[in-house]
Amino acid sequence: MKIFKFGGASVKDADGIKNVFNVLEQVGHEDVLLVISAMGKTTNAFEVVIKNYFDKSPELQASIQEVKKYHNQILMDLFEDENDAVFGAINTIFSDLESFLQHNKSPNYNFVYDQIVSLGEVLSTTVVSHYFNSRGLKNQWIDVRELIKTDNTYRDAIVDWDLTQKNIKGLKKKTLNITQGFLGSDENGFTTTLGREGSDYTAAIFAYCLGAESVTIWKDVPGVLNADPRYFENAILLNQISYREAIELAFYGATVIHPKTLQPLQKKEIPLYVKSFVNPLLPGTRVSKGADLEPQASCFIVKKNQLLISLSSLDFSFIMEENISEIFSLLHKYKIKVTLIQNTAISFSICVEDKFGNFPELKNVLAKKFQVTYNENVSLYTIRHFTEAAAETVAQGKEVLVKQISRETMQIVTKEA
Repeated sequence: MKIFKFGGASVKDADGIKNVFNVLEQVGHEDVLLVISAMGKTTNAFEVVIKNYFDKSPELQASIQEVKKYHNQILMDLFEDENDAVFGAINTIFSDLESFLQHNKSPNYNFVYDQIVSLGEVLSTTVVSHYFNSRGLKNQWIDVRELIKTDNTYRDAIVDWDLTQKNIKGLKKKTLNITQGFLGSDENGFTTTLGREGSDYTAAIFAYCLGAESVTIWKDVPGVLNADPRYFENAILLNQISYREAIELAFYGATVIHPKTLQPLQKKEIPLYVKSFVNPLLPGTRVSKGADLEPQASCFIVKKNQLLISLSSLDFSFIMEENISEIFSLLHKYKIKVTLIQNTAISFSICVEDKFGNFPELKNVLAKKFQVTYNENVSLYTIRHFTEAAAETVAQGKEVLVKQISRETMQIVTKEA
């Protein structure tokens, strides 16, 4: 079996969904499992719904109608028959949303987030499945929440691999299967999510459990580039990347491949392809066992909106292992991800990503033992296989706050000058 993952950009409108159909016509669809994300910016739109719900905003219904209007427009563009069963199926999903909002008693934001945001993937796969059937491409729609089981860490759930593998082994093969990315469920049947961009991870979970032939992530780029073309000129296509190198790039924040995607694939040496849904017959990038990079080139990664925190002891004593251990325990508690570390005898600096907005609370705790200074909205640049010329390109026109070099990697924290 082959696993194909299509992200939100590929199904953002009716033309996109038609193009996915055309891609399958060109590359084949027998014995294929499709993992599909929410359409376009639906996840962001549902986040507005959640905010309005918790704020008890009068805009709540309007925000729901925006999501509904967006999907209904796609339906009207795809289906000539307004009595097609897909219209009722989509209305049922929105009715379920309304029912949840009326009856929910939980004040847990992360729990509510997962129950609502997950509907984006349910909507997209429902539309795609019905559309394919209308074009004569028979398929099996699967609720991934019945297969991928997790703990109850809402918004960043941990997979129960044993139970998940047992569930997935019964999947019907020799047909086109369509399911949702990003989602799972806990032992009580409540929906969980695997973290933003978790649809890639979903594809890897299925590949591992099924012993798949390959995984292909279909993107609007020709493959994995050595730099994000939004921030760097003259980005080049990487034809081959080793698992090890790809894991390094993902760890540092390369957005083409999700960080958790690669480990299960590496364990079974399942190749990962990153290809263009615009030009599906091009070879794209292969991630597999083999050469680290082909061609050899510096790789540039940038993470925006980072936070640079510097801690120093109040009495000028050394920052020792005991202090560092306590700091990392707090960072773990407040779910703040560290992206760079640098320390001296009496100071300790970290660049972090505060995804859940917990830094103000953490700062108050740290201030009891340390002097805390910080810079907001900094950028972290990582250069794999760096050269001095590459470093100069990154630093040009910016204020460099931190620079750190290891054997293969240079990291630079900058503030726009």
